[in-house]
Amino acid sequence: MAATASSYSITMRLYTAPDHGVVGAVATAIASSGGVVTAIDVTESRHDRLVVDVTCSASDADHSQDLVSAVAAVEGVTVHKVSDRTFLLHLGGKIEVTSKVPLRTRDDLSMAYTPGVGRVSMAIYENPEDVRKLTIKGNSVAVVTDGSAVLGLGNIGPGAALPVMEGKAALFKRFANIDAWPICLATQDTDEIVKAVEMIAPGFGGINLEDIAAPRCFEIERRLRESLDIPVFHDDQHGTAIVVLAALTNALRCVDKELAGVRIVVSGAGAAGTAIVTLLLAAGALDVVVVDREGALSSDDASLSSAHTELAAATNPRRATGSLQEVLVDADVFVGVSAPGILDPEWIPTMAPKPVVFALANPDPEVDPAEAGKYAAVVASGRSDYPNQINNVLAFPGVFRGLLDAGADEVTVDMLLRAAKAIADTVSAEELHPAFIIPSVFHPDVTKRVASAISGREG
Repeated sequence: MAATASSYSITMRLYTAPDHGVVGAVATAIASSGGVVTAIDVTESRHDRLVVDVTCSASDADHSQDLVSAVAAVEGVTVHKVSDRTFLLHLGGKIEVTSKVPLRTRDDLSMAYTPGVGRVSMAIYENPEDVRKLTIKGNSVAVVTDGSAVLGLGNIGPGAALPVMEGKAALFKRFANIDAWPICLATQDTDEIVKAVEMIAPGFGGINLEDIAAPRCFEIERRLRESLDIPVFHDDQHGTAIVVLAALTNALRCVDKELAGVRIVVSGAGAAGTAIVTLLLAAGALDVVVVDREGALSSDDASLSSAHTELAAATNPRRATGSLQEVLVDADVFVGVSAPGILDPEWIPTMAPKPVVFALANPDPEVDPAEAGKYAAVVASGRSDYPNQINNVLAFPGVFRGLLDAGADEVTVDMLLRAAKAIADTVSAEELHPAFIIPSVFHPDVTKRVASAISGREG
């Protein structure tokens, strides 16, 4: 049975015989079926029956149904209702707008709205730079998607992307006190996306592009950076790259190797892979080979797309060719941002001594982290149920906090490098360990250190 997960947590309301021993039988049935009971509450006790709420975790949706069936089979138990706790959490959305000012009297209204607000509008008209101070613009970010590459779910559209964008907005607020707004566009046309973002930009201090498929995302980001006077940041690219560089910095410390001296194989030539490679090269990596479905990218290959041609020209100095298995031989580092199960754990021993493996495909990584751990010195993944989770939440809240605090109009490579160093340095020498190369997303210092690194101000 696979490990249970809180994202598949259910609550069953049960009507049982008036015998508290039945509750124990229910717990036993759940455990025997591989579930984990997290709470049992007797909400009503009568002479003829008990009403019991049982909360438990399963490994997936099918397993949840198996647990319900197991409980229903217990003598004296009727399953009255089953609630999926993840869906309950999302009912009505996860974010809201609240007023920061009192609106209790006519005087309050006259200042917050008409006629007083007209004075503020005219002040901004006369001094446009005051808009950051006198409106929400100075602390707001638009989280923009077209729904074309949502998590690992693919092109599911803007409506289905909205819960994810809401979640991103909630993370902005929780970790950096930034007001972020989900903007889900009903188009996947590059020109229309660029135009739409340009039109809404006056109301925001920054643009966070999210879950837009490659290669379209590259052009959208480039054009918006050229046309807007606020920072544009594609988190799938640059957020991932920042955290990977931070984690790799500490992983190499664990194995006593230097970035400039290692061979790195990156599986995946999409948005994340391209950004990771670009930042690794900027940080001083010299030997990086990118692998896609067809094998290693090399500048000798005239059949490559324009995006892959540019990537190949900046990498693979040894002109390595062949499959992932072939180019992995003698490599020091594997970074996967591609597809589940493409790395056979038996290939890891062919790598250089003390190999580092980052299997970041989510939710199913390129190689099972537990299997990779049998051969690799350091293993990281995108999963929260293994050590060393590579999570963008370590980066983007602090990045935007720093950008907004500085009133920045762009994001630079130097900023990304400083952010990665700030995250890496949050792990002290005493804490550093192959199973602890990256701080927790809940570490109280991460966001402020990244923000300070971005803005150049003391946190």
